[in-house]
Amino acid sequence: MGQPKRKQSKQRSRKRRGANQFELPQLMKDSTDGTLYMPHRVNPSNGTYRGRQVISVKV
Repeated sequence: MGQPKRKQSKQRSRKRRGANQFELPQLMKDSTDGTLYMPHRVNPSNGTYRGRQVISVKV
């Protein structure tokens, strides 16, 4: 197996690793009020999870 001729710089390694970090989070739309929230988590705007009221949210 071939060996590298020169040491790879820290900047080059970090650029390669950093390219994978720029993904947008997947969001779901609430059926009751249309707010966006992350899936498999409680909706922070109204406190519901899978159609049930889980926490009380002050408006």
